[in-house]
Amino acid sequence: MIKRTEKKRVVEVTRKLSWGTLAQAGRLLKMAVGCNEFNTSLIERFNGTMRERLAALTRKCRHAAHRLEALETGMYLLGCTYNFCFAHHELSRPDHFGFACSPAMAAGLTDHLWTVQEVLVYKIAPAPWVAPKAVKRSRKKGGAEPMLTKRPRGRPRIHPLPDPTLPKRPRGRPRKLA
Repeated sequence: MIKRTEKKRVVEVTRKLSWGTLAQAGRLLKMAVGCNEFNTSLIERFNGTMRERLAALTRKCRHAAHRLEALETGMYLLGCTYNFCFAHHELSRPDHFGFACSPAMAAGLTDHLWTVQEVLVYKIAPAPWVAPKAVKRSRKKGGAEPMLTKRPRGRPRIHPLPDPTLPKRPRGRPRKLA
């Protein structure tokens, strides 16, 4: 959605399809309950909920995520519980479904509200791992050939690495014997 504003008011909304065909979009729109046209308000509401519930996503936060893995894990947990565990107020109204309904139930992914324990113990098959191809840039224009060995980075070592078969030298002061 592209919104054009004048004097801080939205005067025109343009909808453009960025992925897929118009026929696929029409089929998806027919499947959606209570939607007559495509709108970004649902994902904006979800983004607001994530920002509200995860401190590292707030605009001016005192608790920035130091590790990306912690942020991803928190977002994954919040997204799963939001979509599967908690009934959405708007979807539960009588003019939509009329009973406690989560976004996953509205999408037809499940038939009941999950507990948080169900979400945590549900086993998911890991995604297939594909080794990334290392590519070495050639000096020829547009040429690239597969890289066989990893190029060392940083400064070269001055001292050789210690021999792992030898015992380590004791550090600190020797103990006093009684």
